Amino acid sequence: MTSSTAPQAEDPGRHPRILVYSSLFPFPKDPTAGVFIRERLFRVGRHLPIAVVSPKAWSPVDGLIRWFRPRFRPVAPKVEVQQGITVYAPRFFSLPGLFKAWDSTFMALGSYFTLRRLKHEFGFEHIDAHFGYPDGHAAGLLARWFNVPLTITLRGSEKTYAENPAFRKRIVAGLNQASKVIGVSDSLRQLAVRLGIPEAKTLAIGNAVDCQRFQPVDRREARQRYGLDEADRVLVSVGWLIERKGFHRVIEVLPDLVRQHPRLRYLIVGGATGVDNMEAQLRRQVADLGLEDHVRFLGSMKPDDLKWPLSAADLFVLATRREGWANVFLEAMACGLPVVTTDVDGNPEVVCKPELGRIVPFGDGPALAEALRAGLSHDWDRGAIRAYAEENSWDNRIALLVRVFKEIHPSW
Repeated sequence: MTSSTAPQAEDPGRHPRILVYSSLFPFPKDPTAGVFIRERLFRVGRHLPIAVVSPKAWSPVDGLIRWFRPRFRPVAPKVEVQQGITVYAPRFFSLPGLFKAWDSTFMALGSYFTLRRLKHEFGFEHIDAHFGYPDGHAAGLLARWFNVPLTITLRGSEKTYAENPAFRKRIVAGLNQASKVIGVSDSLRQLAVRLGIPEAKTLAIGNAVDCQRFQPVDRREARQRYGLDEADRVLVSVGWLIERKGFHRVIEVLPDLVRQHPRLRYLIVGGATGVDNMEAQLRRQVADLGLEDHVRFLGSMKPDDLKWPLSAADLFVLATRREGWANVFLEAMACGLPVVTTDVDGNPEVVCKPELGRIVPFGDGPALAEALRAGLSHDWDRGAIRAYAEENSWDNRIALLVRVFKEIHPSW
């Protein structure tokens, strides 16, 4: 279904019209990309009129690359409607692996005519961008060209980009253009301050969880789905099969755990992506360690189906290198599952109490193994874990976001 106009929220005349700008956003050929952004902003769309612009990288060699990397830059519809919200996907020039410091400028140029059309048809009065680079810098240029206020939400990749002077300069330019800089964790808010952004212009608004979608289901039925026995001890991880998610770091500590728990099973939920795909390497690692009977690759799952492997497990683990605010932690907790993860970025802000799980130093294999060993033997209060997730539902987060947008537009 396509449309050239964006839907209206109730009483649209009383509220600022928001243009959401994010290159990471779900579409038919990549339905899980940026789901966490859609979850957040479509809820905002129940209160304010919004449209979405999700620019997609393109180059003349993309088709050739897809011959041997089929998931590379899947093609999105130029216009589609998702849950009543119109999503536009203009293309911008981006050579794979080359001139990455220019991606944000090309992104802005590639989006210009789409925004000019939306300025006329939708009358947007505010740009809300997600990720500091390339989206934030591109949105900063567009906000200046169309003379509208800007908010930028930092989501985790900024820390790596900021280590490069060329990218850091562009991130800072975008953040300086913004009226408000929002971190999905306080660690990201503090990153903005370290980059020179006035503290008064920053705030942290974490992501949240849909506790209706993510809730415990019958454990026995969940285990039967995956051929698991009641006596099995089950770990689960969810995420793209990429290096920074750390599946390989979990697999490498499994042999010692298996000696203590011969019925240990590790469920890996997640699919390949067009960049940094580790699936083949992970499968080789499992074979080399003789863990074929203990590790199961379940592939990608729709969000509505994740409650099944989460309910089948005893412990959630993610040995991640970098996270802004990992939604999947709250999703696991909403299913009553304790979390073991690494002491990086916003992770300790989510797993903030010992009754919710364990935090271990990044890259410390023995500490990870010990946390998993202790977590499997601990008698967790799953009701309390679920209650914590319920405290982090979307209602409070969305009310705060809507207030931020309205404060930027005092005439409304």
